Amino acid sequence: MSLFLALFVLAANPSICKGQRENTCNVVLKDQYIEWGSDTDIVYLSSCVPGKIFWTLNNRRVEESQWRSVNSTHAVFSLRNFTHHSAILEWHSADSHQVLGGTTVTAYSKPGKISCILYRKNQSDERSANLFNCSWEDQMKPSAQIHYAVLLWVSELLQGQVFASLICALNIKRVSFSATSSNTFPREVCKSNSKYCIWTISDRISLLDNVTVTVRSKAAAWEAASDPRAFFPDHIRKMIRPKLTVTPFPDHVLVKWLRASFSKACHCEVSYSKAVDGGCLTELRPNTIPERIHGRMLIEEWDSCSNYTFSVRCALHEAPWSDWSEKKTVLTQLKKKDVKPLLWRKVSEPNENGIRKVHAMWTEIPSTCRDTFTSIKTAPDGERTLGVDYKEASCGRSTCDVYVKRGAHRIVLAVLQNETMLVEDSVYVPAIGESLPGVSDIQTSTLEGVILVSWKAPIVPVTGYMIDWTRGGNQYSWKESQHTNTTLSGLLDKQPYDVTVTPLFVDKTGHGAPALQTCSREGDPGNVAIQVQAKDKSAAVSWTVSSREVCSGVVLNYTVYYSTQEGPQLNITVAGKEQFISLKDLHRETQYSVHVEAAALTGNTKSRETVFYTKRFDPELFTAVGVSGSIGVLLVLLLGLCAAVGWKKFKKKPVPNPALSSVGFWPAASQTEGSCPLQPFCNPSESLCDRVYTGEALCPSASSLAARCDSNPAGDRTEEFVDPPTVTAPADPVKSAKAQHLSAPDDSMDLLLPENGQYRRQTWVESSALSSSRQCKRVSVKQTVKIAPVTVYVTLDMFEQGHDC
Repeated sequence: MSLFLALFVLAANPSICKGQRENTCNVVLKDQYIEWGSDTDIVYLSSCVPGKIFWTLNNRRVEESQWRSVNSTHAVFSLRNFTHHSAILEWHSADSHQVLGGTTVTAYSKPGKISCILYRKNQSDERSANLFNCSWEDQMKPSAQIHYAVLLWVSELLQGQVFASLICALNIKRVSFSATSSNTFPREVCKSNSKYCIWTISDRISLLDNVTVTVRSKAAAWEAASDPRAFFPDHIRKMIRPKLTVTPFPDHVLVKWLRASFSKACHCEVSYSKAVDGGCLTELRPNTIPERIHGRMLIEEWDSCSNYTFSVRCALHEAPWSDWSEKKTVLTQLKKKDVKPLLWRKVSEPNENGIRKVHAMWTEIPSTCRDTFTSIKTAPDGERTLGVDYKEASCGRSTCDVYVKRGAHRIVLAVLQNETMLVEDSVYVPAIGESLPGVSDIQTSTLEGVILVSWKAPIVPVTGYMIDWTRGGNQYSWKESQHTNTTLSGLLDKQPYDVTVTPLFVDKTGHGAPALQTCSREGDPGNVAIQVQAKDKSAAVSWTVSSREVCSGVVLNYTVYYSTQEGPQLNITVAGKEQFISLKDLHRETQYSVHVEAAALTGNTKSRETVFYTKRFDPELFTAVGVSGSIGVLLVLLLGLCAAVGWKKFKKKPVPNPALSSVGFWPAASQTEGSCPLQPFCNPSESLCDRVYTGEALCPSASSLAARCDSNPAGDRTEEFVDPPTVTAPADPVKSAKAQHLSAPDDSMDLLLPENGQYRRQTWVESSALSSSRQCKRVSVKQTVKIAPVTVYVTLDMFEQGHDC
């Protein structure tokens, strides 16, 4: 149709084909509006340019098959299934790529997928006014330039007409249009700029017949209408929300509700939820209610002593759901079948009086359970049937410590609610030394935070096994199993646990068998701290591993990584027991970085990177040189000290005063020729000056004494020291000296003793008169002339110089 219209326009206006004075390449019917997804043809003058052409859609070249020639002067470009909101079409010269002409095409769509709901304005009052709410879909974006109108009509008008009051799309101008249908009854009831519209319907209209709805969209340049949609009122009627009541009982929860549309059957849905781990666990229960009956439902699956929230909604057949009723939250009661105390005990070693502490434990009754409490009683085993009263103990909500004697006892737990017995459970405590079987060969292992436990069953039949585990002995967990293996989950990460397995019999329990302490999971090795002692061409690296966690992984090996700044990185691996290594073949005066990595089955731990520098020389060389030098310095100081002490001692030697010394007569030369005048004191180890004589003595010079001691007959001269002033008596010196020389050795030694009083202690006295009076007189040995006796002084210095006779 559009093609023929375009050709008619061209024929009616032939001036568009005249020469170059006008733009003869324009297309016909510019700025078209077409329906979304429809087809259209665009006519253009193909003879206005020689050669080939091509078309573009939004600057993208289209296939040549989309245009064709109509005659020798015109051609047609065809658009199929147009789904663009707006598009620019241009045709170009294939030779010069010049734009020859173009147009714009805008799509519009008609509303579709209409849905309507009929409901009461007041959801709590069934007598309130009816509201009609219709919504639809449209490919066009809502805007002020697009106006929607809702048209409504009833198939048979029996009771009046439609009165509508608009409640949306205010301030919208009313547009007039002619109905597309031959039925003149459709009437506009609502206007909107959005994709929905709500209006109020008068009670004078019959809602028992079908209702047909049409939605019309209109803009300045186009107009479209949806396909009519027919509804049966009961299929779109939304019931008002029910009124709910909830009552909890010990074995169920009763849910009741009052509904509207009492004369018609409906279906309802009950929702109840419980808060779980910050979320909400919701369950839905469907329920079909016949006409003239209100709703009622029994809920039997729920947790004891928990808060549940209930709600209900209803709907007519094929109609939409009503709104949810007001929520009701109730606390459920304790169900008898949910009370499973699983009573257990841990028995400690008896004290010196045979009293044992029994730690009883059971599954805790939730604190939210009102009017519920537990009672623990103990009595010797076997006396229960005799009517012996149990000893009652005051306990907590899940644990109780009682004390029993050596014999077997039974602990009984009673759970009561409103003074009514719900459950009773008991556990057996063996007597001290009672022979009962137990399990053997307990094995434990760990896998991803779960402890796996297995064991061998005893010889006698059992009714089950009780497994308990604890971390530190303060808090216990336990479970019952019918098999010889189990898994322990919900454990703290990287923590050690003590596990015990006890067999259960018909009316007794066996002895528990403990397993080795097991970690829930082994962690990484502890922190690695390293120390480095560098030398010139080597470095000693040592490390320690420390961990605050008990369950640290066992180190399998250590790897030492070291490198210079330029690289490459080298490594050495040692066994897990080693904590020292020496790095060899290093470069002098070079910076190195080193770190140690500990490897275990559970992971690796790396130390901090440490930087060290190698030395220029070996530090041990400096140590050796320093020690040797210190020893040499000490020796030199010691020798110098000895020399100084000797010299000081030598300088401080006292020189006696000869005037105060005892004197003796020296024998004549004729009497001492060929013999030593001091024969009794001629000891090689003694000095001449070490001898002191009483009386008068002669002291020859060193040369003359040496000549005499050597008995030299060739000597013809003798040196004598004469002290003239001391010669006072002409006594015979030869006899006196001979008598003194022939005295016994003991007598001579007695002369040296200080108690004889013949040698006085001297002090240093400088006497120049005595020194100047000392004379040396040479006398010929062969001379026969008698010489007078000579007096000689003897000093201590002469004796200490170590001269031999």
